Amino acid sequence: MTEQSGANSGTTTVREGYAFDILALDRWMKDHVDGFAGPLTIEQFKGGQSNPTYKLTTPQRSYVLRRKPPGQLLKGAHAVDREARVLMALGRAGFPVAHVYGLCTDETVIGTWFYVTAMVEGRIFWDATMPGMSPGARAAHFDAMNDAIAALHSIDFIAIGLADFGRSGNYFERQIARWSKQYLEDAEAGRDPNMDRLVDWLPRHIPAGDETSIVHGDFRCDNMIFHPTEPRVLAVLDWELSTLGHPGADFAYHAMMFRMPPHIVAGLGGADFAALGIPSEADYLSAYCAQRGLAGMPGYDFYIAFNFFRLAAIFHGIKGRVLRGTASSAQARERVAVLPELMAIAWRQAERVGAGA
Repeated sequence: MTEQSGANSGTTTVREGYAFDILALDRWMKDHVDGFAGPLTIEQFKGGQSNPTYKLTTPQRSYVLRRKPPGQLLKGAHAVDREARVLMALGRAGFPVAHVYGLCTDETVIGTWFYVTAMVEGRIFWDATMPGMSPGARAAHFDAMNDAIAALHSIDFIAIGLADFGRSGNYFERQIARWSKQYLEDAEAGRDPNMDRLVDWLPRHIPAGDETSIVHGDFRCDNMIFHPTEPRVLAVLDWELSTLGHPGADFAYHAMMFRMPPHIVAGLGGADFAALGIPSEADYLSAYCAQRGLAGMPGYDFYIAFNFFRLAAIFHGIKGRVLRGTASSAQARERVAVLPELMAIAWRQAERVGAGA
């Protein structure tokens, strides 16, 4: 896997506190992974995944291991079994994901549950402008991303055995209530007038109509592996937030990049789309709707506003953890620094819908 750039790219030696018994894993691999043959070496991916992820290398091939983190965990968090389940179901449906070799729920092997997938070789873009490409190639890569998310939302989740993978219906009501509660209850992180307005405004402006599909929850260019030379998605990564939900919300989270300043989260704000060969936001939305046979997406601006609110609530939670001393990374401090700006942008999205209504 060739990752483009940034502090999250590549692998490193296994970090302190994240090592495990390599011999025990080797024995499990021999019993559960067809064609496996050691010796086995292990590195850890640098990315900030909440579920630690490792590169397993043998003389014949490489694998990826994703596990629950060690230590005491919140109930229901870090559900690697859910990740493995959705990957296996989507793989059978022909969607581009890494092949799952096996899931281990025996904590005596390496100390936590884990699963092992194929290592998909290709490119990951950490910058949404995809530096170094010709405009034509960049346009083709954006088409490939759009095709992938449209294909995901078109899968019959009942037919592939995921009918109970989440709750159907009332997605926005449930999500707005969840993130509002988290924001309001974190007194240490404080309050913000823009967020207070959104907590009041969002539940009163949920668009009519409801739809349910598999949603990824974090569909970004850096969660995709592209073919080494072609504009083709070989695998969509990081299914930790996947569930059943509203496809419009999932697409709008992905398309939020068009309105996101790049210094907050990798985005396209301020980019010259025409010069770069990147489609306009309107054209990107139209292409998605055409792929899915939709006449349009009337609630789109609301979906964008909701996603900016959700992201701001997540950053607000990080601020609380920084103040309590439980999050001290440089990335956490960067999130706190841009939080007021992000909250203001979130409210501006609501104003686009008609915040005075």
